[in-house]
Amino acid sequence: MRLICCFFKAIFFIIFLAVIFNQDSYGQSYGMGFHSHEVVQDKRTSLDLSPEKTLCFNNNFEISFDLSFYLNRAVYFGYIIRIIEDDHRNIDLVYNAEALKNHFNLIIGDKLTKTAFDIDPNSLFNRWNKLSIKFDYDNDRIIFRSGDRTFIEKNMHLKRSACYKILFGVNNYKQFKTTDIPPMKLRDIKIISNGSLTYNWPLNEELGQTAHEIYSQSDGAVINPLWITALHHDWQPAQGLKINGVASVAFDPKKEIVYVIGSDSIYSYQADSSHWSSTAYSSGKLILNQGNQSVFNPYDKNLYNFYLFVNKKFIAKYNTTTHAWDKKFEAGDVSDFWHLNKSISISDSSLYLFGGYGHLVYKNTVQQYHFNTHTWENIVPNRDFFMPRYLAALGATEKGDTVYILGGYGNSSGQQILNPNNMYDMMRFTVKDKTFKKMFTLKEGDNDFAMANSLIIDSHSNSYYGLIFPQHKYNSTLQLIYGSLLKPSYTFVGNSIPYNFHDTHSFADLYYCKTSKKFIAVTLLRSETNQTKVNIYTLLSPPFGSGSTVSLAKRSYYLYYIACFLLIAAATAFIYLKRRKTNSPILISSPVINDAEASEIPNKIKAYSSGTLCKNSIFLFGDLQVFDAEGADITKHFTPLIKELFLVILLYSIKHGRGLSSEKLNEILWFDKDAKSARNNRSVNIAKLKSLLDRLDHCSLSKDTGYWKIDIDFDHVHVDYGDYLSIVRDKALLDIERIKFLSAITQRGNFLLNNEYEWLDSFKSEISNDVIDTYLHYAHSLDPTHDAELLIEISAYIFHFDPVNEEATILKCKALSSLGKHSLAKHTFENFIKEYKVIYGEDFKMDFHDILEKKTSQK
Repeated sequence: MRLICCFFKAIFFIIFLAVIFNQDSYGQSYGMGFHSHEVVQDKRTSLDLSPEKTLCFNNNFEISFDLSFYLNRAVYFGYIIRIIEDDHRNIDLVYNAEALKNHFNLIIGDKLTKTAFDIDPNSLFNRWNKLSIKFDYDNDRIIFRSGDRTFIEKNMHLKRSACYKILFGVNNYKQFKTTDIPPMKLRDIKIISNGSLTYNWPLNEELGQTAHEIYSQSDGAVINPLWITALHHDWQPAQGLKINGVASVAFDPKKEIVYVIGSDSIYSYQADSSHWSSTAYSSGKLILNQGNQSVFNPYDKNLYNFYLFVNKKFIAKYNTTTHAWDKKFEAGDVSDFWHLNKSISISDSSLYLFGGYGHLVYKNTVQQYHFNTHTWENIVPNRDFFMPRYLAALGATEKGDTVYILGGYGNSSGQQILNPNNMYDMMRFTVKDKTFKKMFTLKEGDNDFAMANSLIIDSHSNSYYGLIFPQHKYNSTLQLIYGSLLKPSYTFVGNSIPYNFHDTHSFADLYYCKTSKKFIAVTLLRSETNQTKVNIYTLLSPPFGSGSTVSLAKRSYYLYYIACFLLIAAATAFIYLKRRKTNSPILISSPVINDAEASEIPNKIKAYSSGTLCKNSIFLFGDLQVFDAEGADITKHFTPLIKELFLVILLYSIKHGRGLSSEKLNEILWFDKDAKSARNNRSVNIAKLKSLLDRLDHCSLSKDTGYWKIDIDFDHVHVDYGDYLSIVRDKALLDIERIKFLSAITQRGNFLLNNEYEWLDSFKSEISNDVIDTYLHYAHSLDPTHDAELLIEISAYIFHFDPVNEEATILKCKALSSLGKHSLAKHTFENFIKEYKVIYGEDFKMDFHDILEKKTSQK
């Protein structure tokens, strides 16, 4: 086991280096993007590998390239590659999203070939996928490869010494002109002739109209390119606005919309389409006092605008349906809390406001607004002193339970006349106990800086992004930094953004789009005539510094290869030792259990282990997998939208028994469309989903009750989520077989591991809690002396869901001690307290002897 631990440490270290060198798990840091149907024909992208000539080959040759698609585009149709043979015959790879299956098709001349396939949407949209086309003169055939799939087209009448035009995207070549193109990205185009690399276009440029070929200096020509490397380094300006009023800005992270609140209208910027729209207020003109701010509440999905005086606090809610504010403000003095920071907490449904500046005083006030009761409360924080400040940056964890505040400008007294200065401390505020803790202080550089209003927090990597700027000059610039939440280190990434800073006339903020994988920077500048100039800039994630991004990307590949090798070795060793110890294989789920079937559980587990229950099966733990009545894996046929439609109806059907209404489906999936458009989209995709479910026996989509529901006969269709519910819902029936069965289900991986939807969060959270509670409930029925080995195994199951679970740690330590393995028990506890401190930033309050004597709570 010590050897395995060393393996995993090596893996984590190498992956850490890979992340440092290239913070992009899919390596999408270079390549060329193609403008597609979102722009007019003249602005779409073309790549000609051999302008002014053709490429000729005497021997077999193969062209390969990496392909990926952009998410959230309206149209997915067109030519990926067109190969023209001797100006006579075209060989095309075309993508058609409207096809029921096999969206990729190889076309020769004007005929479809048998080469038709799909790429899993998760891979197509999030990873690079290698495709290749080989011209095999020796056997007069074309061989097409996609991943591990191979297609052969015979009797092609290929001619040696034929010459080819190789075109990607749109083209204007003779009679082979095309204007249809899917929203795609390409990189690493290579041609191998007679077994040797002949041409290589990596597409790693940052600008220009040339695709440099690095082997034979045969450069390609590009029209309207989107160089991906540049999009990770250079902020791209969007169309700006000038609007009436002392405007403020807010962000909806789910819909990826930036809202700008003006005095007579609200303006919306859609991140994935770079499109502006505006809506006039039905409630009339809104008085926006100086210093107002806005915030989007992701939990009730409403916009709020507020401004504060010392003795008065005003807040209004905007109804996105009626386009009206629920109250009108009175014209008042300027705010006492300019450039304050804000955060929303889901645990107590509250808005928290920190610091600010007004009337020559810097504030360290913490104010809480309760959305449910519409009341305000001043908080008196505990522990470390929060120095009065403004121009700080705030970021919060996903649920808003932990807040980080970095930097700012102010002083300990709060009085502006008493030598204010820039500050660089990182403060952590915990909502549960209302305490501040100083984490560290950044090292001061040669130039002072303040912060834009928000930090982007990544809790998984304990890191943050923020925008800094020198506040002592008007013609300033914003610079993105990437830093650690655990230590005072940061680095500059991306280029700078122009920012006119005029203190209370200016405002800057930073947002992150998780789906589109891009940062958004917003700057506001108010004129003396109460007009606000709005500028928006975007940057692809991960952002790069000023060095060579391409070399960093390629360097990380080797690290990933080494990590994968070590991971396979470690996993093999772990499984081998685990099976030697327990003599039981890793199992997958079985059908729903009732009392009469309980005795059949071991047989069902064996059946799943042998793979005989893959027919008519739906697996939701780990990666989604759907097997039809013949045992074929049809998961790849679920497009991203149909997959989400399938999952939301399935889960509501199984858990609640009735499914969802059409209105609820529209709210979840087509919230951005009017009623007619949403109805049309729903009808089309429901039909596609029905067609897929028809491939399973005893599983169908219905609306007999007025709700969309997936009807399943669990005697014939195996759904691991149903098995899970049957175990956790009746803890009185728990026994060793059911515990092993629950472990078999969850060992496939976390629930819908690679799927992130807002509506799914509650399911995932509930499953984690219920699984842990079920294990603990059964563990408390065991005797620590006689069932020590089993308790250790159950603790391992719990750690899979909660690595720092206090109850599981106590159970494991007690069990190890009862077996006489005192050093292992002590080692387990020491690892726990180290992880506890990393996660919570404080020491665990009991020592080893305390936990051995502690009685665990009954579940």
